[in-house]
Amino acid sequence: MSAKISLGIDPEELASCVACGLCLPHCPTFRVTGEEWASPRGRISAMRQVQDHGMAVDQAFLESMDTCVQCRGCEPACPSGVLFGSMMEATQAALVRNRRVDWRRWGFRILGHRRLLHFLSRVLAVAQRLRLVPSKRLGLPLIPLAQETLRASGEDVWLFTGCVMDAWQRSTHAAVKRVVEMAGAGVALPGAGAGCCGALALHAGLESQTRALAARTMKALGGSAPVLVDSAGCGAVLKEYGRLLGTPEAEAFSERVQDVHEWLAANADQLPSAGQRTPDVTVAIHDPCHLRHVQRVHQPVAEVLSRYATVVMLNDDGLCCGAGGAYAAMQPELAASIRVRKLEAIERSGAEVVASANPGCTIHLANAGVTVRHPLEIVDEALEYDR
Repeated sequence: MSAKISLGIDPEELASCVACGLCLPHCPTFRVTGEEWASPRGRISAMRQVQDHGMAVDQAFLESMDTCVQCRGCEPACPSGVLFGSMMEATQAALVRNRRVDWRRWGFRILGHRRLLHFLSRVLAVAQRLRLVPSKRLGLPLIPLAQETLRASGEDVWLFTGCVMDAWQRSTHAAVKRVVEMAGAGVALPGAGAGCCGALALHAGLESQTRALAARTMKALGGSAPVLVDSAGCGAVLKEYGRLLGTPEAEAFSERVQDVHEWLAANADQLPSAGQRTPDVTVAIHDPCHLRHVQRVHQPVAEVLSRYATVVMLNDDGLCCGAGGAYAAMQPELAASIRVRKLEAIERSGAEVVASANPGCTIHLANAGVTVRHPLEIVDEALEYDR
């Protein structure tokens, strides 16, 4: 692809970066490469060249954009309030509109079809056990052959179950549901219409697909009850439906969305104490980027988990682990290099277990040999003996 295109970025947003460089220490790809083109500042400069000066989109531009994890760690660090995430989304969307060939536009369509996704997941699970799939090289977890059935227990809150997580990690949803019920809430479950939230499609620039998935999700999660989310990436995009769709209905929906730890921290007095046989385990908390940098509600994880385990915080200032949704599959070498710093921080912590509230992070860290759990799986086990 080598052509002049319009990126469609708001000119005021594009001009907001003053190139101060305060974002650089918080950018995982810059930390790994040391190259300007792999930094937020360098990427914004390239966007300006394309949008304002008519520079053709060439391979160097594509590499600069595609190697971004979209962790948005640069945003909280920016004194000018640069909205880097929305600029990156606009750029990726412009590349798609200009007929960029990308398997993701087809692969991500599967995520919106729940039955097909579950069928293909079962096929993949069988292939893994027959050793027909190089799971480690592809960064895949061991997918379960069968999933437990989730049943609604009330209408106080919705539990968003999503797509890949529902097909590959439904046991996490089951643990989360039990903990929420222990806090006194009846849990409603969405139908097949609320499958994929659209996060991966949004990051890939698939605007129409993202909006279609958002409309389906809002319809399936109607009413006024809080929508609880146990995946940081999903929660981030659900909270941004108002911005993405620009309608009052979407704004109202986004106001209902809460990370499940956010809700539990506000209802902590309803949670029982830990069971007497709970093991004394030291747990290091890895903050998913979309919980820390986008939703900015990572503190409730420690508030809830510290009631049931000895918690330590990693001393890496929330640096990305390199998972980035589909990033680890698309950019495996960079993702592994980024992960090295996270592994070093985990080793320094001395913790036996790592807790992370995002499925991509848990898979990416587990592939490096880390014992990693969703925080509420740990809480669920601590409460098991009281049930």
